[in-house]
Amino acid sequence: MSGRPVKRSLTLRGHRTSVSLEDEFWRAFCTIADEKNIPINALAAEIDATREVDTGLASAIRVFVLNHYRG
Repeated sequence: MSGRPVKRSLTLRGHRTSVSLEDEFWRAFCTIADEKNIPINALAAEIDATREVDTGLASAIRVFVLNHYRG
């Protein structure tokens, strides 16, 4: 288990960005994208479009993953 976030690259609506996520959150995020049969960039774009302005993308992804597995 890695406690430190790792910087990951994503493309959102044609623009490159990065998020720092722990391995466990990244793997869970990728698994959810696979379950939904969509690319991780598309899932990240969905999350990005619905997050609050003052919420970072990495935090929004973590909360999304948490809520997915809680539901």
